[in-house]
Amino acid sequence: MELFLFVLALALVAVAAGLVGSLTGLGGGVVVIPVLLIFFGVPFPIAVGTGSVTILATSATSGAAYVRDRLTDLRIGMFLEIATVPGAFVGAVATVLLTHASLDQALLIALGCVLLAIVPGAIARRGEELPSGVVPDARSESLGLSGEYHDAATDRSVAYQAADTDPALGVMFGAGVVSGMFGIGAGVFKVLALEGYLRLPMKVATATSNFMIGVTACAGAGVLLAAGYINPLIAAPVAAGTVAGAYLGSRLLPGLRNRTVRFLFLPVVVALAIETILRGFGLP
Repeated sequence: MELFLFVLALALVAVAAGLVGSLTGLGGGVVVIPVLLIFFGVPFPIAVGTGSVTILATSATSGAAYVRDRLTDLRIGMFLEIATVPGAFVGAVATVLLTHASLDQALLIALGCVLLAIVPGAIARRGEELPSGVVPDARSESLGLSGEYHDAATDRSVAYQAADTDPALGVMFGAGVVSGMFGIGAGVFKVLALEGYLRLPMKVATATSNFMIGVTACAGAGVLLAAGYINPLIAAPVAAGTVAGAYLGSRLLPGLRNRTVRFLFLPVVVALAIETILRGFGLP
């Protein structure tokens, strides 16, 4: 009975994680990993391995739905994966090495700081529905990094053009490293690059991030699996719950405003980040 309740609790948490990850583009790991660490007492490397499974489940479910709804920009996503995949491999290797060096507490503090990094940028653009004054660079124009989608919330077509690709590629490499190290998909940095530097509409940034996190996670998941950091008893119910939550999120996102999407996850992320940092310092 205790095992059944444990698995059920994991699945329910994963439903919420999949929903948040799907709506925000952060990947379900941003919720799952802190919860596993704080409430279930799962060791850090196992939580990271489970997070990578959560990312794959979120991306496979909501990513496909957003491609169907024409919210995902595949051209931009694949262009940016040039930087994220190598970063994810580097991050996963770093996690294995740091864990063997008994630096789990330092990684917890770093994870909390990563979660908090999302807040300033989101607050700075709190009133923006669609980007304005976007000036594409030469690479964006030559590669045709632009698109158009129908916004169900405002019932009109929205055209967009990617802006600064150089800083976006740099942020994406960092996103890959963070994804490999913490198993959270690093959607916080992907959305930052897509919305903050490329100046894409928030819903396009979210949908494209959901597509990208799965590709990035594959690079790190192989390393974590080989190191024995993916426990099937934990990963299986989490994956099942994430799929359900991600599907629900993919049905809700098209009808939401960009401003609403930007703020949905902030209270949860801040609370979990603070608690994770406290745990890293050995506080209750």
